Amino acid sequence: MISDILYTNWYEVGIVAYRALFSLLILFFITKIIGKKQVSELSLFDYVISISIGNFAAEISINIDVQLMDAIIAVLIFGLVATMVSVITMKSIKLRRFLIGTPTIIIEDGKFVYKNLKRLKIDINDFLESARIAGYFDISNIKYALMEVNGQISFLPKEEYAPLTPKDMNLKPSLQGLCANVIIDGKLMSKNLVKINKDEKWLIKQLKIKGYKNYDKILLATVDVNEKLCVFDKKDNVTIKNVLE
Repeated sequence: MISDILYTNWYEVGIVAYRALFSLLILFFITKIIGKKQVSELSLFDYVISISIGNFAAEISINIDVQLMDAIIAVLIFGLVATMVSVITMKSIKLRRFLIGTPTIIIEDGKFVYKNLKRLKIDINDFLESARIAGYFDISNIKYALMEVNGQISFLPKEEYAPLTPKDMNLKPSLQGLCANVIIDGKLMSKNLVKINKDEKWLIKQLKIKGYKNYDKILLATVDVNEKLCVFDKKDNVTIKNVLE
């Protein structure tokens, strides 16, 4: 292995490094054109385009036999096609249905649509996992479930299991906003305390009220816009009862 390092063609390594940095810049440029999308938000068409562009970028970086301009043109063409498809599908519903697809019903009125499950090739355990992630541990609470074009599953609960809103109960909702993380894994987030106009002295006082002498064993502590402190400690002595699969 040492001999391999000693006899390495460093000129070729330099070329690969240069091409890798260049391909990274091209990828960044194309991503800016296409738009910001998470992997979970990609349609099948977007996913294919992304994989293809990634492969081209890899070829630019590693395969020095490939002409740099050829690979760049290929990446640019795929990027422009993806952009054109995004624009076209915003204006044409028919093309959007053909290129992007439409949502597919998996549960209708509380009952599984088995033919759609087979067509989508969804394993029931995968579906149950998606339901749990969405907060549905009891499938009988679901009225509708749809597979979106990006592969995610949306759920609509039955009326009797739908959460109540302040409007339903004629209540005036309390002020809502982002919570500030003031302690993470036993470490004080001083900057976040400053941003909410609080200090460590105030935090320690609030922790003592909740029965905490220090914050070393606190996993997470947050403060909301109403100055309410919420604390989660590090507990390892919890008994787990696994009944899944």
